[in-house]
Amino acid sequence: MSDNKPAAEQVDPAQTAKSAATSPAPATESQTVIQPKPSTFARIAGGNIGLSIGAALAAFIVGGLLIAATDPATQAASKYFFARPIDTLSAGWSAAYDAYMALLQGAIFNPNGRTFNQQLRPITETLTVATPLIFAGLAVALSFRAGLFNIGAQGQLILGALVSGWVALNAGLPLVAMVPLIIVGGIVGGALWGGIIGVLKAKTGAHEVILSIMMNYIAANLLVYLLKTPLLQRAGSSNPISEKLPDTAVFPQLLGPAFRLHLGFIVAILAVAFVWWLLNRSTVGFRLRAVGANPHAARTAGIKVASGYIIVMALSGALAGLAGAAQVAGSEKVLTTGIAGSLGFDAITVALLGRSKPVGTFFAALLFGAFRAGGVSMQVSTGTSIDIVLVLQALIVLFIAAPPLVRSIFHLPDPTGKTTKKKSAQKKAVEA
Repeated sequence: MSDNKPAAEQVDPAQTAKSAATSPAPATESQTVIQPKPSTFARIAGGNIGLSIGAALAAFIVGGLLIAATDPATQAASKYFFARPIDTLSAGWSAAYDAYMALLQGAIFNPNGRTFNQQLRPITETLTVATPLIFAGLAVALSFRAGLFNIGAQGQLILGALVSGWVALNAGLPLVAMVPLIIVGGIVGGALWGGIIGVLKAKTGAHEVILSIMMNYIAANLLVYLLKTPLLQRAGSSNPISEKLPDTAVFPQLLGPAFRLHLGFIVAILAVAFVWWLLNRSTVGFRLRAVGANPHAARTAGIKVASGYIIVMALSGALAGLAGAAQVAGSEKVLTTGIAGSLGFDAITVALLGRSKPVGTFFAALLFGAFRAGGVSMQVSTGTSIDIVLVLQALIVLFIAAPPLVRSIFHLPDPTGKTTKKKSAQKKAVEA
């Protein structure tokens, strides 16, 4: 059949292909421009490490401003700020600098110490205070990775301390056998308390936040009750306090009797390695992370979500129980109603700062240990209230919760290397 179309209407295939190749792409409402693969520095600076460091730095900056604003010398100089502004700025800088230097010397190294032990004691105190925070932070971080908000580390820590303390006071074994038994007691007590939450979550669907809050209250009041009974109360005392632990039931000091740093710190490092292996190298860890990422998809893939809840809460409780054992047999050497302090709640902040990663949680716990160890020195040396430490911790959480704000303050790069540009179809057509 012949083609009867006029010459003007006939289409040259070669010309059509050339026009298609050179013509602009159809206009769309949004366009994603893929940038070259970011450098290693960009991925580190813009990733979790960079955000955590940026959040800490931002908290220190705001804390320094608060220290300067409440300093009497700065307030006095501010009265003639417009006449001599340098005086106000200098006084404020000196107040913040002196406070942070005192905090640093009280937490890391004291060059003014008369002996080498006095100079070295600050860093050992930081590590000692950080030890239970490492355990408790790992407990919260592990549950976070499984999609559970475990705020029951306080109660799990108390139960671990309770069981460990009872074992230490009643077992009567040599040191070689007593230390492992105390550690096992902390694991069992915390795992039991956390496992109850996991079972209730899995079987009834109750929310873990409500469960853990209630279990915290039960654990705290159970400890008070038992410390007022002959089971644990010190003979001849009306106060809720146990007998002092025998020497065979105390964790050995790593650097001798001049320092408080004890064996619990080594166990904490091993716990970090275990949690890292569990999450990144084990089948159980993969299933727990799958449950945390999307429980519905995990259930569809054949993963038992309910069992995952029980396992992760028992493991979290075991880690928090180790914190209790470290407190009783390592730092305090006696069981009291304040054995847990606020460690269980501080662990939430530690896990957040560590981005729920084992290594990140370890360094976050060291930072918070430095806050606690150096806060007293800061208050004694400069008169700055130790409460500024709590303010710094709260500010860190605030900045951790706002990654875009931290990136904008420090101009951190986007680790994904992607930028999205929205243009209207009409504007793109005009540009074409």
